[in-house]
Amino acid sequence: MSFEKLGLIKPLLSAINELGYEHPTLIQKRAIPLVMAKTDIFATAQTGTGKTAAFGLPILQRLRKTDGEAGRSARAVILSPTRELSIQIHEDLDNFSKHMKVECVVLVGGKDISAQQRILQRGVDVIIATPGRFLEHVENGLDIANIEVLVLDEADRMLDMGFTKDIRKIHPLLPKNHQTLLFSATYSDKVRKLSKLVLRSPAFIETSKKNSTVDTINQVAYLVDTERKAELLAYLIGSRNYPQVLVFTRTKVSADALFEELQKDGLKCGLIHGDIPQAKRLKTLAQFKEMKIRVLVATDIASRGLDIEELPYVINYELPSVSEDYVHRVGRTGRAGRDGEAISLLDIYEKYDIKDIERVIGQKIPQKTVEGFEPDPSIRRKDIEDIKLKSEHKKPEKKKVRQYNKNTSGIVTKKTTKKRKTTKRDAK
Repeated sequence: MSFEKLGLIKPLLSAINELGYEHPTLIQKRAIPLVMAKTDIFATAQTGTGKTAAFGLPILQRLRKTDGEAGRSARAVILSPTRELSIQIHEDLDNFSKHMKVECVVLVGGKDISAQQRILQRGVDVIIATPGRFLEHVENGLDIANIEVLVLDEADRMLDMGFTKDIRKIHPLLPKNHQTLLFSATYSDKVRKLSKLVLRSPAFIETSKKNSTVDTINQVAYLVDTERKAELLAYLIGSRNYPQVLVFTRTKVSADALFEELQKDGLKCGLIHGDIPQAKRLKTLAQFKEMKIRVLVATDIASRGLDIEELPYVINYELPSVSEDYVHRVGRTGRAGRDGEAISLLDIYEKYDIKDIERVIGQKIPQKTVEGFEPDPSIRRKDIEDIKLKSEHKKPEKKKVRQYNKNTSGIVTKKTTKKRKTTKRDAK
């Protein structure tokens, strides 16, 4: 199937042809006709399969204006979990609409809200925003009476980041008959509950197995002692001549330490996490995309919204705290049908943690060693014993304060258990 057969208009076809789009992806084939038919959608699709175009192209076609047509208040709102993803969506929509009269604006925190209000007053068609900043504009008088389409992109991530209350506030404020499109990379109980709240008789689109990773990603894990992880990482990048690699850590502290270590090894690196100002993060991302930086060290703030053509390698220096986030991390490579490799560096503890990830993605990840970096067997045996002890036994102090209350069939603590006088009834 071609984009022409999906019914897209000539200005959009010209733009996507110039961008190098040849054939629609599966999610695009299924979603575009439904969006055009004004049907609510609940779509789960793997990261990197073209979801932005799946909702963006039909929305732009629906909102196109004729020559001389005056602007008015926004007709579509696209909510995403992070500033980076919102900015990326805005860039994509600008590229898609380069031959059209459609005005898009991005509203995110960290930017002057009064400047954003002035842009809105001039008239826009599409708003791309994070939930909190959009709600802030609505509370300050933003006209949303003409909203026709609401998109919840990366809905699972928005819920994980605590935006549930904001979405629950926003949805009933919009016109009653608006269309809602919910896109999620993973499928969870939280997302399913949200879908029941915001969707009306939706069409369900599932282009892949729940929480799976794309087939074009080669996944492998290397076993290594904790203190040699940075050394192994630098060795892999240098000896295998990785041209561009995105490295994920679990914490900001780890990201800072790894960044410094890799710089000492002579690698040109960039660093992004929540404590780095937005302007600097965006500059670093731009340098990475332009391949001025070879290695980008990041926390999960970058696991969504980082769209880099042909990114060949993603390395999990540390596994994520939430197993589902593995899908989003490795989804930065192997995008749009291209090949990619996802590497995880596992110390003795993570060798057990990765089993949860394998359950989430429904497949085994091969575990190997790199010659010269084999884990120390004596450390492995000791740590296995420690892990077993931690999982099988609770802390002694907690055991001491817990009592079994037969009257209530529950667990109570000394703090909540009050001593009372013995009565005649007790004596009986």
